[in-house]
Amino acid sequence: MNLPQDPMMLFSFINMKLRDQYASLDDLCEDMNIDKSTLINTLQSVGFEYNAELNKFW
Repeated sequence: MNLPQDPMMLFSFINMKLRDQYASLDDLCEDMNIDKSTLINTLQSVGFEYNAELNKFW
């Protein structure tokens, strides 16, 4: 599956997946074969941080 290239769309997509299907970012990255550090860095570059307690980027 190709991830959205636009950071805002990526933010929305990842949070939807975390909310609806995955208990953690690790689970999402493993299942979808996504490099976790690249994902975090991409979203951090536009001001979002992952909160493990809430299981979402904000």
